[in-house]
Amino acid sequence: MELHYTGTRNADEKVTASQAILKGLAKDGGLFVPTEIPTLDIDLDTLAGMRYQETAYAVMSRFLTDFTEEELKRCIDAAYDDKFDTEEIAPLVQAKDACYLELFHGSTIAFKDMALSILPHLLITAAKKNHVTNEIVILTATSGDTGKAALAGFADVKGTKIIVFYPKDGVSPIQKRQMVTQKGENTLVVGIAGNFDQAQTGVKQMFSDAALAEEMAVAGYQFSSANSINIGRLVPQIVYYVYAYARLYKKGVIAKGEQINVTVPTGNFGNILAAYYAKQMGLPIAKLICASNENKALSDFFGSGAYDKNRDFILTSSPSMDILISSNLERLIYHIAGNDAEKNRSFMQSLSSTGRYEITAEMKAQLSDFYGNYATEEETMQTIRALYEQTGYVIDTHTAVAACVYEKYRKETHDVQTKTIIASTASPFKFTRSVVHAIDPNACGSMTDFELVDVLSRLAHVEVPAAIASIRDAKTLHEGVCETDGMESVVRKFLHI
Repeated sequence: MELHYTGTRNADEKVTASQAILKGLAKDGGLFVPTEIPTLDIDLDTLAGMRYQETAYAVMSRFLTDFTEEELKRCIDAAYDDKFDTEEIAPLVQAKDACYLELFHGSTIAFKDMALSILPHLLITAAKKNHVTNEIVILTATSGDTGKAALAGFADVKGTKIIVFYPKDGVSPIQKRQMVTQKGENTLVVGIAGNFDQAQTGVKQMFSDAALAEEMAVAGYQFSSANSINIGRLVPQIVYYVYAYARLYKKGVIAKGEQINVTVPTGNFGNILAAYYAKQMGLPIAKLICASNENKALSDFFGSGAYDKNRDFILTSSPSMDILISSNLERLIYHIAGNDAEKNRSFMQSLSSTGRYEITAEMKAQLSDFYGNYATEEETMQTIRALYEQTGYVIDTHTAVAACVYEKYRKETHDVQTKTIIASTASPFKFTRSVVHAIDPNACGSMTDFELVDVLSRLAHVEVPAAIASIRDAKTLHEGVCETDGMESVVRKFLHI
């Protein structure tokens, strides 16, 4: 049975999986969602015996139904290969009261690799299936990690170009260096004088600009997205929650059918939405614990039912979560509104015009599977230090936000029995200064972030990842900066239109 996708703001827009991946965003700015959530009708004993690649096919084949078995397996095998530094792809590490699902073993040492390693292959395959002759222009805003992972995935991929906008003062020095040293004739990286929300808004405006789309088509181009607004990013993320559950069962940590909690640090809501979809497929997840940093629009939403972006934007030590407009939340709103595109559209119009919306009591009742809370900067640092002192295990700032919120959940609910996975979304080496300072406030001194890499390596008893070693002395190739209202001009210049 073929699964179709529809726009969250227009019930009449229906496309295949490959078309949804190609488009990235619906015509009216809405997001593509599956018309139904498929069931994961595979016995757990069978799942427990699968390699990551086999699990990926089992999950993704149920969502991407217009891809043939050969096409999808070819994409999976090309993505999950030796660019990951562990055969498990996404290993689990027990530390203190939780299992940390390490999602940072790919080539850019962040969880974005899990999906962005396969997206280029899905996109090129989708283009061939739909007889697309235009060159695909990947237009992406990043809060730190998506940019590099997308650049690494699409660099020099025939038939594509990739343009990444990032907040020039809102990413870590290592995140920035990873992006601005990116090679590839088809790549462009530009810092904006603004924050991630402004970058993301600028990208969305270009996607929904019909006149720009027409000009691009004449010039032989069309936009697509590598952000988690693209369903081709979201579906691969469902895989690692299924894989993690099966691994816990295989190791005897949980019994068959036993429920687990999943804790996810999130700003744009994509990573935890993938866990929600896994639960809807039938994975035995009890609570979806949504962890925010001080930009806590999401945790406030789960507490009150009101989403309000009208607040100060705070730069934190977990910059990939410094987001006030959580794009993927729209997909959840659509689902709890009864898959009602018109109802969802009114909420999004309110967000656009007033900066806020409030869901109904009936909708809020459907959020009982979620728990939301946040961690302050001080709490984040304390969590890194405490876990290191108690176990020797080192986590990054984003993962620390999740670990802190999980502790708050345990204290609030007294749920200390349910086994819990914490999504560990980035290597601590991406945020060396913050992590080293958290462990030993006197260790940083006047050292640079790259000098601190060696300090962290000694503290954690872990080798410096290749992704960091390779950029220490790499040449800066992208120096562009623009104002937020100059993003379209940058795109036009790069494409010569």
